[in-house]
Amino acid sequence: MDNLPPKEISDEEMINQAFHELLNDYLNTKHRKKVEIITKAFNFANQAHKGIKRRSGEPYIMHPIAVASIVCNEIGLGSTSICAALLHDVVEDTDYTVEDIENIFGPKIAQIVDGLTKISGGIFGDRASAQAENFKKLLLTMSNDIRVILIKIADRLHNMRTLGSMLPNKQYKIAGETLYIYAPLANRLGLYKIKTELENLSFKYEHPEEYAEIEEKLNATAAERDKVFNDFTAPIRTQLDKMGLKYRILARVKSIYSIWNKMQTKHVPFEEIFDLLAVRIIFEPRNEEEELNDCFDIYVSISKIYKPHPDRLRDWVSHPKANGYQALHVTLMGNNGQWIEVQIRSERMNDVAEQGFAAHWKYKEGGGSEDEGELEKWLKTIKEILDDPQPDAIDFLDTIKLNLFASEIFVFTPKGELKTMPQNSTALDFAFSLHTDIGSHCIGAKVNHKLVPLSHKLQSGDQVEILTSKSQRVQPQWEVFATTARARAKIAAILRKERKANQKIGEEILNEFLKKEEIRPEEAVIEKLRRLHNAKNEEELLAAIGSKAIILGEADKNELKEKQTSNWKKYLTFSFGNNKEKQEEKEPQEKEKINPKQVLKLTEESLQKKYIMAECCHPIPGDDVLGYVDENDRIIIHKHQCPVAAKLKSSYGNRILATEWDTHKELSFLVYIYIKGIDSMGLLNEVTQVISRQLNVNIRKLTIETEDGIFEGKIQLWVHDVDDVKTICNNLKKIQNIKQVSRVEE
Repeated sequence: MDNLPPKEISDEEMINQAFHELLNDYLNTKHRKKVEIITKAFNFANQAHKGIKRRSGEPYIMHPIAVASIVCNEIGLGSTSICAALLHDVVEDTDYTVEDIENIFGPKIAQIVDGLTKISGGIFGDRASAQAENFKKLLLTMSNDIRVILIKIADRLHNMRTLGSMLPNKQYKIAGETLYIYAPLANRLGLYKIKTELENLSFKYEHPEEYAEIEEKLNATAAERDKVFNDFTAPIRTQLDKMGLKYRILARVKSIYSIWNKMQTKHVPFEEIFDLLAVRIIFEPRNEEEELNDCFDIYVSISKIYKPHPDRLRDWVSHPKANGYQALHVTLMGNNGQWIEVQIRSERMNDVAEQGFAAHWKYKEGGGSEDEGELEKWLKTIKEILDDPQPDAIDFLDTIKLNLFASEIFVFTPKGELKTMPQNSTALDFAFSLHTDIGSHCIGAKVNHKLVPLSHKLQSGDQVEILTSKSQRVQPQWEVFATTARARAKIAAILRKERKANQKIGEEILNEFLKKEEIRPEEAVIEKLRRLHNAKNEEELLAAIGSKAIILGEADKNELKEKQTSNWKKYLTFSFGNNKEKQEEKEPQEKEKINPKQVLKLTEESLQKKYIMAECCHPIPGDDVLGYVDENDRIIIHKHQCPVAAKLKSSYGNRILATEWDTHKELSFLVYIYIKGIDSMGLLNEVTQVISRQLNVNIRKLTIETEDGIFEGKIQLWVHDVDDVKTICNNLKKIQNIKQVSRVEE
């Protein structure tokens, strides 16, 4: 020991100290104390990763220890998961195999480590949707053992906490994936605390300035919030003391990411977000049977103090959410004239809310059974979707995402059975949730005894009867009506089957036709027909012929028997035209090799010549943006929060480039500004005065509508960058009757 250099000793001390903290945390939990196996796993992993450092410079083993400690403290899992977390990178990064781990630690731990290894394998391959494929693997392993995904979420949480030491383009990729996949997963598994932290960390890396701005405003208003909280809860405390309950009252401040999200979706400034504060009452029930009654007793007693909002009582005590969440939410009118949400939970419900399904194991003896049924149901749906091989991994991600974030509604069958459906479900979704046959032969529905179309959106409390007909077949437009993952996957599978059958028939019809006309069936012939009928590919052409959408006739004969010469000319001009384009494209490319590790500078010149501004989100200088290298090596600039960019980050992470603006107000870009307010004489004149006279900005288009004294309008203008937009918005807000001004996407 003595001859080790001091740095090594401090590393070793640091590692041992971290491990002892983990052990102490574990000993403080209610799990059976299996210290030997955890120590064995630590020693094994420590040996395997010896001498390897992370990018931040600390020993690699610190990462598995940190993940294990999240698994233990924040998710509340036991020794098997802690061992698997300590070993989760061993198979991937060292020479040990899953068999070695099985021999030393037994099959259970080996199975989880194997699941975790499969997920991370091949992330950075050039395969486009590698990340989505991994996610698919993740869900496959997860349907066998839910712990795999809980440890994966812990791993991601630690990576997010230490994201600062990564390259910027990796930061965007990882932050984007986290928002797109891992935060919704954590939410679906009921890990609210982790979900919030993942969202906030992603947001912090994607929009650093906005994050800092909201954080500053939250800190500035903290004292005022504390005062509101204390004034609001004082009479509640008195009341609860009278009832003789053991309780604690906490203030919950809305997370930075949710605040920003609300500002974006509702187009309101920070100052107009009124639900920053919510109050949580966490109590110990007098006994287990009384838990539900206690919740409602507390509700009754506090609604005597403050008036409740009639439409905002959410009862998740009698009907837990699909991820096990139970609580009673009420919204009360405080003395300051603001609505404040109060969440009433028992200590058990609070554990479930913080730790999700992991907490159910704690209370298993008490019977956490009915909630587990919900998890089982969800995993079954995922299994069904996975069993049906889907060509495109991104579609798959979207399909699963539909079910991750959905809130639930409750609907009844004609016989009065209660069914839980994701929010925004339609009658068609309900039909497929009952049975595939009912779904595929469904012609309409009766909701509360009234006839409605398949696309009808269901509300909580509806009673739904599905009407079917033997002659009904699945229609392509149903994919639009369906909103749940299950229904969409089923519809897509049935349509694919039909398409295959049609292709077969189409092929026979085409061969028959060509034989009759004495034309040899070769590729060039099919290519001509494809162009003539504007079909995307040969499959589409055959399916259209098979389903009688295309009837082969005179036009096809003429096209195929056309003299070859004219075709040559077509071909020649086509190929030259193409070459020219290719050369033009190549020139700028040769000047600049793209290095994904460097930050891409967006200058006026490069924006005009090399880079393309995405049509989907119209970024302008000053927006938080990233570059994406497409198949033709063109660089497309997207806003971070653009939905297309979110998909790209998760699915083509290795093609994302970090970018920064370097522009000097030379180029102009189009933006849309939305205004709303009270109509008055000369208002339009004031608006144009502010924009054109004071700020010298060119208006391209202006639309304004007035109804019942309220006007809404959209202005399309040329600006240089985000600062211009801010100035315009701030100046427009100064006009007396304008109440809302924000930049919108068209």
